[in-house]
Amino acid sequence: MSVAIENFVKAIYNNDKHDIKDTKPGNIAKQLGISSPAATDMAKKLAAKDLLHYEKYQALQLTEKGKKMALNVVRKHRLWESLLFKMFDLSLHDIHREAELLEHQTSDLLAEKISEYLGHPKFDPHGDPIPNADGKITTTDTSITLADAEEGKTYTIARLMSDDKEFFDFCAQNGIKYRNTLTVSKQFSGNKMTQIAIGSNTIVLNENFTKIIYVDEN
Repeated sequence: MSVAIENFVKAIYNNDKHDIKDTKPGNIAKQLGISSPAATDMAKKLAAKDLLHYEKYQALQLTEKGKKMALNVVRKHRLWESLLFKMFDLSLHDIHREAELLEHQTSDLLAEKISEYLGHPKFDPHGDPIPNADGKITTTDTSITLADAEEGKTYTIARLMSDDKEFFDFCAQNGIKYRNTLTVSKQFSGNKMTQIAIGSNTIVLNENFTKIIYVDEN
């Protein structure tokens, strides 16, 4: 399959997993940097290939065949992120950018070799689950957003759900990393802000950040 098709089904899969995003063609178009008519045309073509369900004005839904393709691309992407992070200690933004290119050039054989080398990791450095070779995610997600965390409790960072460079730069500068622990000092519900203590730092985060930082209670 072409890079364009793989990116299209992956975008639908990822958006479907995020409560704040939808899978209508216009939204997928914006995310991929293409026009809405081009996204609609692609959706119709992929529907004819039994990769997705298309209905005018409705959100796009992947078929089992389409989901399997998306998970295969996601697996390769997240394995590359894990390898690049381990070998070169690149930033979370940089490993995402490089993996976007490498995922499409990777055979199933190479993906399995990378997985073996890394010890078959379950999660990538962002905390995103890595599908196995059968296209299945074998972990259970019990995390909540930092915005929903309770005051006075300590949590482990489970996931940083973003691809924004400034966000990752801020996180790196303040010790907000996958598997690090933090304590929620205060929830400013009226202003949609959260104060946390992490390491020796006390930080106040707005909802733009607290909605994309996921945590597990200790």
